[in-house]
Amino acid sequence: MTLTNRDDKYIWHPYTQHYKGNKHIVIDHASGSYLFDQEGKKYIDAISSWWVILHGHSHPYIAEKVIKQLGKLDQVIFAGFTHEPAIELAEKLLNILPPSQQKVFYTDNGSTAIEVALKMCIQFWYNQNQPRNKILAFKNAYHGDTFGAMSVSGRGAWTAPFQNQMFEVIYIDTPNANNLGDLRKIIETHAAELACFIFEPLVQGSAGMLMHKAEHLDQLMAICRRNGILMIQDEVFTGFGRTGRNFAADHLRRQADILCFSKGLTGGTMPLGITTCSSEIYAAFLAEDNLKTLFHGHSFTANPLACAAASASLDLLAEPDCQAAIQRIAALHSTFATSIELHPLVRSIRQTGTILAIEWETVEGTSYFHGLRDWLYNFFLDKGIILRPLGNIIYILPPYCITDADLEEIYAAIREALDLKLL
Repeated sequence: MTLTNRDDKYIWHPYTQHYKGNKHIVIDHASGSYLFDQEGKKYIDAISSWWVILHGHSHPYIAEKVIKQLGKLDQVIFAGFTHEPAIELAEKLLNILPPSQQKVFYTDNGSTAIEVALKMCIQFWYNQNQPRNKILAFKNAYHGDTFGAMSVSGRGAWTAPFQNQMFEVIYIDTPNANNLGDLRKIIETHAAELACFIFEPLVQGSAGMLMHKAEHLDQLMAICRRNGILMIQDEVFTGFGRTGRNFAADHLRRQADILCFSKGLTGGTMPLGITTCSSEIYAAFLAEDNLKTLFHGHSFTANPLACAAASASLDLLAEPDCQAAIQRIAALHSTFATSIELHPLVRSIRQTGTILAIEWETVEGTSYFHGLRDWLYNFFLDKGIILRPLGNIIYILPPYCITDADLEEIYAAIREALDLKLL
């Protein structure tokens, strides 16, 4: 029995309607910006394997650090014990984050990092006998698939079966020059019952790479701060260079109370989540009363191997060559965007740092479930390029090691697809 047949027999894949009987490509190995299937075909990983690969697949420096750690300490319970990789990673990360961030809480993925942040905020008020149970969030948000993260994400087809099991959220538009007054009124109306405001800074990834400006987000954050509302900044996607700077927070003057990280945290090598917080948040849980403890944990909290990988990835991120690569990719994206922005089938084109999104003009309008998605996906796959369209929106989010030649190959394929659909 082939690997494909064995997969089909035993495995349930994410975001997949198996009724359609689509076969999954068996990837045998990977290196740098490339994935290779079992027949030896090479694919350019233009979306960093779901936004996680930073420095390239199977990076030797990260592998070396993980292998060394594996021979020393693979896992230890993180309640009552600690270890050097967790301490070292916390120090490195806090050193490059805004000064408001003072404590690190480890989890194992982006959704759980969000869950912890929400629990921190809700219990922050509970511990002070000021219960606040509502959350403020952006429309079209995506923060994960566990129940808390799903509850603060935009409501729609993905969340419809669970509608009655989710807690109350007040949704607002992303800020712009025209709506800040209206947003202020909404916030002031509900301030006394809001536990927190959770948001994706600058780019709403799963919503179709929708983007808003740092200056407007700064003003919205200032409104929240004046009204005593805690803020959770979801950097799971935007962290570690994606926006052109180490963090979206580096584009902002205002600072959130809590930041969440995953995806590129380990360079894409293994799962790890982090929730950082201010000293004020942490202090609300310090008491002789054990019931004020944050009762949250995972079996693999602060796994030493994952911490070693993340620490190595931060080393690479700090290298001048990596920082230059981020700017190089952003510049090439910008040039390409200018070259196609007037194409009849380009409804809009959006860029923040290394993130480039192209929204295709269609009669039916924009939708995650748009039929154009499958044609686009297969068109690029046939050319050895992995792009995973969000309906009629395609985006490029490459690892930082990608070459100019590979980017030009991706750009050329997009131009060809646009022209083919125009005929």
